[in-house]
Amino acid sequence: MESMSASAGQMLTILIMAFALGMDAFSLGIGIGLKGVRKLDILKLSSVIGLFHVLMPLAGMVTGYYVSSLLGGVATSAAGALLLLLGGHMVYSSLRGEAVQSINHRTFWGMLVFAMSVSVDSFSVGVSLGMFASHILVTVLTFGISGGFMSVLGLMLGRRISGKLGGYGEAFGGVILFAFGILFLI
Repeated sequence: MESMSASAGQMLTILIMAFALGMDAFSLGIGIGLKGVRKLDILKLSSVIGLFHVLMPLAGMVTGYYVSSLLGGVATSAAGALLLLLGGHMVYSSLRGEAVQSINHRTFWGMLVFAMSVSVDSFSVGVSLGMFASHILVTVLTFGISGGFMSVLGLMLGRRISGKLGGYGEAFGGVILFAFGILFLI
């Protein structure tokens, strides 16, 4: 009975962590959705984010034994800096119009940049989890499903709102990403 209670507690902890990590994907999804996004792009981007939410904590768990105390703050700072750059670039390009090329979330590299920006903190969580005896497959699959689902929700919400904001959607999305970048760095 005691092991079942511990297992349920561990699963609840994993679900809460997956939700918290998925919130980054949700907020990023709103920002990208405000730029305007097609349903096929939502599927592709959410799939890549979900995949990164599996691979990054898995890599973190493998690395966890060696560098857990060093990497936690560095990974969060890197994610914050990346979101600051992406958000600032989106605001700048929306204010300058067509004169500045914005990062295209439809390209392979654009998807990787966006997926990496919300998955870096999953790596640091994986580093921490690597120190404990948690079920690796259940953990990374829960993180991946949560990250992918939360990004779909954010992208769909941003897409719906963007029609109401018109040309200011990209700037507003950039401000959201920029704000989350600042929160990561604080």
